[in-house]
Amino acid sequence: MTDDEFAQQVTAMTQTLFRICYAQLSQPCDREDAVQETLRKCWQKRGQLRDARYLQTWVIRVLINECHNIQRRSARLRPTSEVPERVSLQPMGSSRLHEALLSLDEKLRIPLVLHYMEGYPICDVAAALRIPQGTVKTRLRRGREELRKTLMQPIGGVSREVVG
Repeated sequence: MTDDEFAQQVTAMTQTLFRICYAQLSQPCDREDAVQETLRKCWQKRGQLRDARYLQTWVIRVLINECHNIQRRSARLRPTSEVPERVSLQPMGSSRLHEALLSLDEKLRIPLVLHYMEGYPICDVAAALRIPQGTVKTRLRRGREELRKTLMQPIGGVSREVVG
């Protein structure tokens, strides 16, 4: 794969990378840092990619690791009592859905975002997360159940029903 082909394919993935970050990181500046650092690392290590078919999987794996790095650094820097309110830019739809996604454990949230919001098949999600396909399916089911429970809770005393 030439440098130009690599750059074109990674540039085409940029919006996907930001959406994945949106489900992981609450601060816009952290999301931007994660994507930028991911692109930098992937560019530097582009020669180590053995098979061009796995470019997307590889880049997503690097992004997830970078999100983890940012979360670890943030946890060390700010006490939880001083965490600012989340800023909702709502690129995924409602802020209620975003809040429900952020309330999920990361192990359930990432497969949901990759499969349902980004459209990756289960085999690609499994490869990106380095877990078996059966585990991805189980986490998708559990994640859907948790989202359903969270989204069916009443808002201001008004009960909402979720079809599905």
